[in-house]
Amino acid sequence: MRRLFSYMKVHLLESVLAPLFKMLEATFELFVPIVVANMIDRGISGRDVPYLIRMSILLLVLAACGLGFSIIAQYFSAKVATHTAQMMRDDLFAHIQTLSWRQIDALGTSTLITRMTSDINTVQNGVNMFLRLFLRSPFVVFGAMIMAFTVDPHTAMTFVVAIPLLFVIVFAILLITMPLYRKVQKQLDAIMRSTRENLLGVRVVRAFNRQESEKKTFDKEASGLYDRQIFVGKISALLNPLTYVVINLGIVAILWIGGRQVYAGALTQGKIIAQVNYMSQILVELIKLANLIILLSRAMASARRVDDVFCVVNSRQDGTAGFPEAEKGGGASIDFCHVLFRYEKDAEPALCDITFHAEAGSTLGIIGGTGSGKSTIVNLIPRFYDADSGCVSLNGTDVRTIREEDLRSHIGVVPQKAVLFYGTLRDNMKWGRKDASDKEIYEAIDIAQAREFVERKGDGLDLMIEQEGRNLSGGQKQRLTIARAVVRRPDILILDDSASALDFATDAALRRAIRSQMGKRTVILVSQRVSTVRSADQILVMDDGRLVGHGTHRELLNTCREYQEICESQMTAEEIQADRKGDD
Repeated sequence: MRRLFSYMKVHLLESVLAPLFKMLEATFELFVPIVVANMIDRGISGRDVPYLIRMSILLLVLAACGLGFSIIAQYFSAKVATHTAQMMRDDLFAHIQTLSWRQIDALGTSTLITRMTSDINTVQNGVNMFLRLFLRSPFVVFGAMIMAFTVDPHTAMTFVVAIPLLFVIVFAILLITMPLYRKVQKQLDAIMRSTRENLLGVRVVRAFNRQESEKKTFDKEASGLYDRQIFVGKISALLNPLTYVVINLGIVAILWIGGRQVYAGALTQGKIIAQVNYMSQILVELIKLANLIILLSRAMASARRVDDVFCVVNSRQDGTAGFPEAEKGGGASIDFCHVLFRYEKDAEPALCDITFHAEAGSTLGIIGGTGSGKSTIVNLIPRFYDADSGCVSLNGTDVRTIREEDLRSHIGVVPQKAVLFYGTLRDNMKWGRKDASDKEIYEAIDIAQAREFVERKGDGLDLMIEQEGRNLSGGQKQRLTIARAVVRRPDILILDDSASALDFATDAALRRAIRSQMGKRTVILVSQRVSTVRSADQILVMDDGRLVGHGTHRELLNTCREYQEICESQMTAEEIQADRKGDD
């Protein structure tokens, strides 16, 4: 709540004026029963038409003033609520950008989306209604009780009994429903996760004919949300009938006590009507207050969920040094020294005792089976993750001492999954370097072997890319993501199995273009294809997180059994024998 109030302080004046104008509106509303009582006792009983006309005009004036103040209050409250949600959403998004990949993995994408959308929207509605009603409703309740005592103390004693009882009912239900609403929001995360997985994997679902099972899974998640919402809704629904019972009993008591006083001549009929009106005002306001408390309980639960993300602080320290230049210029040497890494604290190591050295300007190949740790190695170089022990160095400098901005500006990464953003081809290419010229972009496209299909599209660099590159094939997306990394002209180019959708000829042409046109760059080729890494200066062979082979293609063929098995699955015996001998 402290964080929420800090956002509201930005619009402190509006935050104060909104409830103030609401209370002014309520003040005019409290005078209405008195005016009506006088109209009955004096105007109607005495048949004083001019007096009735004057009082009717006064009622219209009170209504007009109340309406004006209400509109002003609602404008201020809506402004504060909207700006609060905007600032919270902006800060949350910025905060998420500071988190490490490990922390984002732990939180989960679906829950982050839910908290940035549904939870913050709930907080916005809660702030809006809080400013409009939280002070107004208690003000009307206690104001009506005070006005009732000015009318007649005997009948007003009913208010002394009814109001505390009503508050007990309201706050008892509040204490019960608040934790339940937190569970409802948690279940909403599960719905979001299920929906997101199905939308992203819709092709896989249909390819394996799993529509019915996925429908059942989603129905189970939706039913869980439904059951929880119905349960908490039933408890919340008790508010209205319980408050109605108390208020109606209060009205009965007023009529009983007041009726006897009217019969004895100690009280007028108009004052009885005023007391009933004040009790009705209390009923209306408590119903509003009850609904507000339900909304606030949901808003508070959502605010805590958002604050939970803010409380996740990236403990990883940014470096202070600049990127170390290679002694001979161009590229960067890479050193892993006894590196151990786990994705989760108590999990099995994803990398265990990895040690190797890659010269600046050389080509390093990494090969191994699925889940062997190939991508994990390259993710440690730009500090997407930090090693649990050991050291990763570039040009002899520990990557943890280098400023992340400088570090990543010298590294070009092409991930396994080709990711493109909605916009023009030019905009996507400038993710690599903002000031890249059209000529430099086309050079990168040429290196990535993408020039032919780009020209065939006919729009050049103005080609519109749909979200996630839906209007491109898998191979086209991979080539454009490679071009985006090449545009940066990085010292280290990491191709993380990024040519899996390319045919062998295009893959070979891509590697030749990188060697011949990019100068002295350190290139890391991650692949499951022997043909992709065989020409590398050195190859790392990974198996279950361990480095089981290290050397050139010919050396590994003679010394590494795991590499031999990979080659035997992809090459003929004659090709393997020729490579062992070093024949062309």
